[in-house]
Amino acid sequence: MEKSINHRLFFNQAPNEVWEYLTRAELIELWLMKNDFQPIVGHEFQFRHNPLPNFNFSGVVYCKVLEIVPFKKLSYSWKGEGMDGKISLDSVVVWTLHEKDNGTELQIVHTGFTDQQHPMAFAAMNNGWLQNMQKIPVLINKAKHGQSNT
Repeated sequence: MEKSINHRLFFNQAPNEVWEYLTRAELIELWLMKNDFQPIVGHEFQFRHNPLPNFNFSGVVYCKVLEIVPFKKLSYSWKGEGMDGKISLDSVVVWTLHEKDNGTELQIVHTGFTDQQHPMAFAAMNNGWLQNMQKIPVLINKAKHGQSNT
């Protein structure tokens, strides 16, 4: 059976401000991982992290931009590399932004997890996505007030 991660958070910032943290490589790095993302459909990019052997994760995620609707939707493939150099998780991440109540509702849906193959990865990433998403409004507010995000 396939499982998916699904989180919705409300931010006081406008969609265009949140969008920047989903589509600019240097801003994505502040809340997620080092990357070479470009907001171009078909662009292949990587996220890089320290290896996590307990989760069979080499530290590299191979991705490809699948869809972009500026300020509204972004999706990309997410292929996590196992410690053996083979793809251990073949999944898709979809971000949706909705302007709402003078702010933005941001939703992530990350599909492609199976009970048999990915129980530890699902649990870790489910919590990880939520924790990392919560960093975005803090970073936006710091930038607005001229504080360093490093």
